[in-house]
Amino acid sequence: MNKSELRKMALERRDDLDPVQRLEYSMAACEHGAEALEFEPGTIISGFLPIRSEIDPRPLMDRLGKQGARLTLPVVIDKETILFRELLRDGELVDTGFGTRGPSDEAEILDPQLLIMPLAAFDKYGNRLGYGAGHYDRAISRLEAKGVDPFLVGIAFNVQEVDNIPAEAHDKKLGAIVTETGIRRFGK
Repeated sequence: MNKSELRKMALERRDDLDPVQRLEYSMAACEHGAEALEFEPGTIISGFLPIRSEIDPRPLMDRLGKQGARLTLPVVIDKETILFRELLRDGELVDTGFGTRGPSDEAEILDPQLLIMPLAAFDKYGNRLGYGAGHYDRAISRLEAKGVDPFLVGIAFNVQEVDNIPAEAHDKKLGAIVTETGIRRFGK
Protein backbone atom coordinates (compact mmCIF):
# COMPACT_ATOMS: atom_id res chain seq x y z
CA MET A 1 0.00 0.00 0.00
CA ASN A 2 1.14 3.55 -0.61
CA LYS A 3 1.16 6.26 2.06
CA SER A 4 -2.18 7.69 1.03
CA GLU A 5 -3.91 4.30 1.30
CA LEU A 6 -2.24 3.54 4.65
CA ARG A 7 -3.26 6.95 5.99
CA LYS A 8 -6.87 6.48 4.89
CA MET A 9 -7.09 2.98 6.42
CA ALA A 10 -5.55 4.00 9.76
CA LEU A 11 -7.71 7.11 10.06
CA GLU A 12 -10.88 5.15 9.30
CA ARG A 13 -10.00 2.70 12.08
CA ARG A 14 -9.32 5.61 14.45
CA ASP A 15 -12.60 7.29 13.50
CA ASP A 16 -14.47 4.03 14.13
CA LEU A 17 -13.44 3.94 17.80
CA ASP A 18 -16.30 4.69 20.15
CA PRO A 19 -15.87 8.21 21.64
CA VAL A 20 -15.98 6.86 25.20
CA GLN A 21 -13.39 4.22 24.31
CA ARG A 22 -11.24 6.96 22.72
CA LEU A 23 -11.34 8.90 25.99
CA GLU A 24 -10.45 5.82 28.07
CA TYR A 25 -7.60 4.90 25.71
CA SER A 26 -6.32 8.49 25.77
CA MET A 27 -6.19 8.45 29.58
CA ALA A 28 -4.39 5.09 29.60
CA ALA A 29 -1.84 6.25 27.02
CA CYS A 30 -1.19 9.44 28.98
CA GLU A 31 -0.56 7.40 32.15
CA HIS A 32 1.94 5.20 30.30
CA GLY A 33 3.68 8.25 28.85
CA ALA A 34 3.87 10.04 32.21
CA GLU A 35 5.42 6.96 33.84
CA ALA A 36 7.94 6.28 31.06
CA LEU A 37 9.16 9.65 29.75
CA GLU A 38 12.16 10.94 31.68
CA PHE A 39 13.51 14.48 31.44
CA GLU A 40 15.23 17.18 33.44
CA PRO A 41 13.16 20.07 34.87
CA GLY A 42 13.18 22.94 32.40
CA THR A 43 13.22 20.62 29.38
CA ILE A 44 11.19 22.10 26.53
CA ILE A 45 8.48 19.65 25.46
CA SER A 46 6.01 20.17 22.65
CA GLY A 47 2.60 18.56 22.71
CA PHE A 48 -0.51 19.29 20.69
CA LEU A 49 -4.22 19.88 21.12
CA PRO A 50 -6.29 17.09 19.56
CA ILE A 51 -8.44 17.59 16.49
CA ARG A 52 -11.07 15.30 15.00
CA SER A 53 -10.68 11.78 16.45
CA GLU A 54 -7.05 12.17 17.57
CA ILE A 55 -5.85 10.77 20.86
CA ASP A 56 -5.94 13.44 23.57
CA PRO A 57 -2.45 14.14 25.03
CA ARG A 58 -3.56 16.96 27.36
CA PRO A 59 -3.46 14.86 30.57
CA LEU A 60 0.11 13.82 29.69
CA MET A 61 1.11 17.42 28.98
CA ASP A 62 -0.40 18.51 32.29
CA ARG A 63 1.61 15.87 34.19
CA LEU A 64 4.84 16.77 32.36
CA GLY A 65 4.25 20.44 33.11
CA LYS A 66 3.78 19.66 36.80
CA GLN A 67 7.07 17.73 36.68
CA GLY A 68 8.89 20.85 35.49
CA ALA A 69 8.70 20.76 31.69
CA ARG A 70 8.33 23.97 29.71
CA LEU A 71 5.44 23.18 27.38
CA THR A 72 4.94 24.35 23.81
CA LEU A 73 2.34 23.83 21.12
CA PRO A 74 2.91 23.81 17.35
CA VAL A 75 1.63 26.83 15.48
CA VAL A 76 1.15 26.82 11.71
CA ILE A 77 2.92 29.87 10.28
CA ASP A 78 2.36 29.12 6.58
CA LYS A 79 1.89 26.12 4.25
CA GLU A 80 5.47 25.00 4.92
CA THR A 81 6.21 26.03 8.49
CA ILE A 82 5.27 25.27 12.05
CA LEU A 83 6.96 26.87 15.04
CA PHE A 84 6.58 26.00 18.71
CA ARG A 85 5.18 28.64 21.05
CA GLU A 86 5.26 28.39 24.83
CA LEU A 87 2.04 27.22 26.44
CA LEU A 88 1.33 29.05 29.68
CA ARG A 89 -1.62 28.36 31.98
CA ASP A 90 -2.90 31.93 31.66
CA GLY A 91 -1.87 32.38 28.02
CA GLU A 92 -4.39 33.11 25.30
CA LEU A 93 -5.13 30.37 22.74
CA VAL A 94 -5.97 31.44 19.19
CA ASP A 95 -6.82 29.67 15.92
CA THR A 96 -3.54 28.50 14.39
CA GLY A 97 -4.49 26.65 11.20
CA PHE A 98 -5.65 23.13 10.29
CA GLY A 99 -8.47 23.41 12.85
CA THR A 100 -6.00 23.76 15.71
CA ARG A 101 -5.52 26.27 18.49
CA GLY A 102 -2.31 27.43 20.08
CA PRO A 103 -0.55 30.25 21.88
CA SER A 104 -0.85 33.72 20.37
CA ASP A 105 1.94 35.69 18.67
CA GLU A 106 2.83 37.12 22.07
CA ALA A 107 4.03 33.70 23.34
CA GLU A 108 7.76 32.96 23.21
CA ILE A 109 9.00 30.73 20.36
CA LEU A 110 11.02 27.83 21.81
CA ASP A 111 12.97 24.89 20.38
CA PRO A 112 11.59 21.64 21.86
CA GLN A 113 13.94 18.93 23.01
CA LEU A 114 11.12 16.38 23.11
CA LEU A 115 8.20 16.35 20.68
CA ILE A 116 4.96 14.55 21.46
CA MET A 117 3.57 14.20 17.97
CA PRO A 118 0.18 13.46 16.43
CA LEU A 119 0.07 10.99 13.59
CA ALA A 120 -2.20 9.16 11.20
CA ALA A 121 -0.32 5.83 11.35
CA PHE A 122 2.84 4.20 12.70
CA ASP A 123 4.63 0.90 12.23
CA LYS A 124 6.77 -1.42 14.37
CA TYR A 125 9.96 0.12 12.93
CA GLY A 126 9.28 3.61 14.31
CA ASN A 127 8.07 5.10 11.06
CA ARG A 128 5.41 7.78 11.46
CA LEU A 129 2.85 8.77 8.87
CA GLY A 130 1.46 12.26 9.37
CA TYR A 131 -1.34 13.96 7.54
CA GLY A 132 0.70 14.60 4.40
CA ALA A 133 1.76 18.25 4.74
CA GLY A 134 5.28 17.47 6.03
CA HIS A 135 5.16 20.17 8.72
CA TYR A 136 6.83 18.09 11.41
CA ASP A 137 9.56 16.69 9.14
CA ARG A 138 10.54 20.22 8.08
CA ALA A 139 10.32 21.56 11.66
CA ILE A 140 12.56 18.75 12.93
CA SER A 141 15.07 19.40 10.13
CA ARG A 142 15.14 23.10 11.13
CA LEU A 143 15.72 22.15 14.78
CA GLU A 144 18.53 19.77 13.80
CA ALA A 145 20.14 22.50 11.68
CA LYS A 146 20.18 24.66 14.84
CA GLY A 147 21.89 21.87 16.81
CA VAL A 148 18.75 20.63 18.58
CA ASP A 149 18.20 16.86 18.28
CA PRO A 150 14.68 16.38 19.65
CA PHE A 151 13.47 13.04 20.97
CA LEU A 152 10.36 12.16 18.91
CA VAL A 153 7.44 10.51 20.67
CA GLY A 154 4.33 9.54 18.74
CA ILE A 155 1.08 9.15 20.65
CA ALA A 156 -1.76 7.22 19.06
CA PHE A 157 -4.27 4.41 19.41
CA ASN A 158 -3.18 0.84 18.69
CA VAL A 159 -5.65 0.70 15.79
CA GLN A 160 -3.42 3.19 13.95
CA GLU A 161 -0.57 0.70 13.64
CA VAL A 162 0.08 -0.60 10.14
CA ASP A 163 2.49 -3.29 8.94
CA ASN A 164 5.02 -1.13 7.13
CA ILE A 165 5.15 2.54 6.17
CA PRO A 166 7.35 3.22 3.14
CA ALA A 167 9.99 5.57 4.52
CA GLU A 168 11.58 8.29 2.42
CA ALA A 169 14.88 10.07 3.08
CA HIS A 170 13.16 13.15 4.60
CA ASP A 171 10.95 11.11 6.98
CA LYS A 172 11.93 11.35 10.65
CA LYS A 173 11.70 8.15 12.71
CA LEU A 174 10.11 8.09 16.13
CA GLY A 175 12.17 7.42 19.22
CA ALA A 176 9.08 5.96 20.91
CA ILE A 177 5.35 5.42 20.45
CA VAL A 178 2.86 5.68 23.31
CA THR A 179 -0.50 3.91 23.02
CA GLU A 180 -3.21 2.76 25.39
CA THR A 181 -1.26 -0.45 26.06
CA GLY A 182 2.14 1.08 26.82
CA ILE A 183 5.27 2.57 25.30
CA ARG A 184 7.58 1.09 22.68
CA ARG A 185 11.02 2.51 22.05
CA PHE A 186 12.89 2.56 18.74
CA GLY A 187 16.63 3.24 18.75
CA LYS A 188 18.05 6.39 20.33
